[in-house]
Amino acid sequence: MNAFAKVRQFFRGIGGFFTEVKAEMRKVSYPSREEVIGTTWVVLVTSVIFAVYLWLADLVIVHLFRTLGS
Repeated sequence: MNAFAKVRQFFRGIGGFFTEVKAEMRKVSYPSREEVIGTTWVVLVTSVIFAVYLWLADLVIVHLFRTLGS
């Protein structure tokens, strides 16, 4: 197969790709507004908890290094 035939085959495949994308997008179920708000709160609260945990762990590690280093 020469280069021109490969290019032509590639561009013919693009149409099939977009047809398949359209078919798959019809199968997608989107979350409701309430579900998005609920999961957003979960992410925010979890992020704050981990931030506080890492901050406290950092304080302990810094204190240990200062104590052991003196």
